[in-house]
Amino acid sequence: MRLIPVLTALLVMATLYLVVLEREALMRFAQGETVTLQELNPLAPDPASDPAPDPAARTDPSPEADATALAADAAQPAETREAEETQEAQVVSVVALRSVAREIDSAVRLRGETAAARAVDLRAETAGLVISEPRRKGALVEAGDMLCRLDPGAREATLSETRARLAEAQARVPEARARLAEAEARLVEAQLNATAAARLSEGGFASETRVASTRAAVRSAEAGVESARSQLETVKANIQGAEAAVDSAETEMARLEIAAPFAGLLESDTAELGSLLQPGELCAKVIGLDPIKVVAFVPETEVDRVAVGARAGARLVSGRDLTGEVTFLSRSADPVTRTFRVEITVPNPDLSVRDGQTAEILIEAEGAMAHLLPQSALTLNDAGTLGVRVAREGVARFVPVTLLRDTTTGVWVGGLPDEAAVIVLGQEYVTDGVPVEVTWQEAMQ
Repeated sequence: MRLIPVLTALLVMATLYLVVLEREALMRFAQGETVTLQELNPLAPDPASDPAPDPAARTDPSPEADATALAADAAQPAETREAEETQEAQVVSVVALRSVAREIDSAVRLRGETAAARAVDLRAETAGLVISEPRRKGALVEAGDMLCRLDPGAREATLSETRARLAEAQARVPEARARLAEAEARLVEAQLNATAAARLSEGGFASETRVASTRAAVRSAEAGVESARSQLETVKANIQGAEAAVDSAETEMARLEIAAPFAGLLESDTAELGSLLQPGELCAKVIGLDPIKVVAFVPETEVDRVAVGARAGARLVSGRDLTGEVTFLSRSADPVTRTFRVEITVPNPDLSVRDGQTAEILIEAEGAMAHLLPQSALTLNDAGTLGVRVAREGVARFVPVTLLRDTTTGVWVGGLPDEAAVIVLGQEYVTDGVPVEVTWQEAMQ
């Protein structure tokens, strides 16, 4: 009775072996085809591989038969090597695209925003109450329009006082000049008297006392001249001080009126009537929108292709197109983003373009020859270089490329010859030197 479970297990194992490992032979056997024992059991000896010895063959002493056998034995290793080499150099089927280079406008594409060409915050330079009616934001203003007027208070009296002091100082000028002229005349008289006394003293007609007296008079006259000159300089200094005081008072009066420095648009309400403005407080904000700037930042890889004066276009998110030219390109990179600021000036006479609108920007640059390829054709080599694989002389080759533009229909790349067979399907399964069998695809338009 114990033999039955063992036989059952062996039968199950044989069935599983046939179903799993020899399923194909079992199916042919089930369909009535002839199946050899070797197909059902690979371990069984193959009669065909060990045929019975042929007496005629053993007794054939022909030298031609021996030569034929030796040649067959010598040729067998060469055929085996050729088969192995053919297996190693297996041809890979790929799909390629016959691409022809075309010249494109390789404009620099950026993303930026519009910005007011001029903007200023008008702030009070002195304290005072606002005595002018406010103007509301959005209003157009011309250069010189009054925006805020402050109460002068005692400033007008201060200005009048300084002007009076200036007039008084100026009135003292003639008197000081007259005193100087008088002192100079006395000096001349004293010098003549001293000369006469000295000559008389030489002839014995004047005493030494008189000579000394005349010399003292000369010294006194010289001191009088210096004093008169000092008084005149003092009067002139007083005049300059009075003029400075007048200028200060007039400047303080001018600070009471805050006017628009240029034509533009009020971005905020002006200060309310009756409010007290302290130095530094905001009166109004004025922006100039004609012309308007479009500001963007150029990466290091593209900055050499942008030049001041180049034509540029911008498209707002609303779909409106703008045209202008590059008026500024920064010479210093942003320390964080390593990009360079570029500004495009665009006419805006109707002020319809607002400050801060997003824009897609194209800056004119020299044209370049490029190929339009599907983005999936791009690949990387082992060094991480971006490129494509091309079919050249029946084998695959890697060619580095430069990405020029990304569009909805494909990518424009440079770096390829004028005509190239670019592999667009199967490029990830081949390397340099691998034989390929090419199936051609229609070129992209």
